[in-house]
Amino acid sequence: MSATDTIPLRQVNVDVVDEPTRAGANWTACVIDQDIRFSAEHLLSFAFANFEPIVFDTLVVAAAIEFCDRIAPRSSKMWGREFVVRIAVHDPARWNDSSIANPLHETLNLLTGDKWNLVFVRRARDYQAIGQSHLFSLDGVNAVIAFSEGLDSKAVSGLFSREMGNSLVRVRVGEKLKKYPVEEGRRVPFTGIPYSVTTGDGHKETSFRSRGFKFASVSGLAAYLTGAREIIMTESGQGALGPALLPVGQGYPDYRNHPLFTIRMAKFLNALFGTSLSFRFPRLWSTKGATLAAYIREYGDQGEWRQTRSCWQGPRQMSTNGDFRQCGICAACMLRRQSVHAAGLTEMANTYVWENISAHDFEQGASGSFAKMTPALREYAVAGTLHLDHLAAMADNNAEKHVKARLAAELSEALGQPLDDVRQLLANLLSAHAAEWKAFVNSLGPGSFVAGWASAA
Repeated sequence: MSATDTIPLRQVNVDVVDEPTRAGANWTACVIDQDIRFSAEHLLSFAFANFEPIVFDTLVVAAAIEFCDRIAPRSSKMWGREFVVRIAVHDPARWNDSSIANPLHETLNLLTGDKWNLVFVRRARDYQAIGQSHLFSLDGVNAVIAFSEGLDSKAVSGLFSREMGNSLVRVRVGEKLKKYPVEEGRRVPFTGIPYSVTTGDGHKETSFRSRGFKFASVSGLAAYLTGAREIIMTESGQGALGPALLPVGQGYPDYRNHPLFTIRMAKFLNALFGTSLSFRFPRLWSTKGATLAAYIREYGDQGEWRQTRSCWQGPRQMSTNGDFRQCGICAACMLRRQSVHAAGLTEMANTYVWENISAHDFEQGASGSFAKMTPALREYAVAGTLHLDHLAAMADNNAEKHVKARLAAELSEALGQPLDDVRQLLANLLSAHAAEWKAFVNSLGPGSFVAGWASAA
């Protein structure tokens, strides 16, 4: 259920302050430098010759949104929540201006399915820039690209680096990134997300739809600081459109990598920074397998792509004998395995906890040393398989016509392309996915637990 429905939403009041004593009574306090902590090293990689308060404030706003999203669990009966948030910034008049505030609210409402009401107030004191700014050689930058540990990120970054050279700047958004990476003997900027968010007793809400705002904000800052006019999105078609096309259960569509979100995000960023930024989706109409194959054609199979991670689960869940692996059975891992197969490549079995998905029984497919088998893992595996299977079924011209029509209309609006062209591109993408999925499932054999759950065998 979305935030636009008439049923009253649970209201959450949050005060984002730079001094604990400034938080209002009966408001949840989010204290900068306590609940939002900045990494001096990573923050310096965003600090150029002169520190700009708008850079720091943009990061605070992104962190505040993450804090709110994490602390308020969604109801099992209703997706949406209502947030009333006061955020301390250097220039509240700028942030409260309707030309900035309106697109900010519109972006967040669409992305998360919640209702947001943000009000900006003056900080108690100005933020003091940390240390000495680093000067980076960034002349002639045309585009920035968010670079994570993912397969699409590695492939698309590699393809565009070969094409654009130094006019492309990477913005590192992975969870475990090196401090001050060095390339060609020089320190590089944008070494990682420069803040972390804690919520006291752990993250109560795990859907974390605001992640898209976090990454887009950091990418937008990098584009603003370098003078780039373009932000390249690395997601291939299934990852960008699948979550919006096929929401999980009764959940709200996931727009994190969707052009409908980025066109609103660009409007907000351009109003905030006075820029003319746009988001580009070079692999939107390609499958992940086709993207990986294009990368291999350009670079050869040197094995670096095998070091990427697609799984969202962490070491506590997915370690066996001290070896941190990908699970191999969630939706992201299953799409990865399908894509590797489609590209004509292979991975070592121990890449995944579920080493053998050709096994007849789900439990038997896991590594013999894996000791954390839970019913939830089976549910993840079923959901991951069915998501890819249902996406493949949508290639049928008669399947879910109204859903595909809605998606095509949204994409036509966001991309500024003729509706008939978008319909054909979407049909081609779904057909390509269906062919890859069927070939992958068949490769596992009819006795596979995956084949038993899927209809494509």
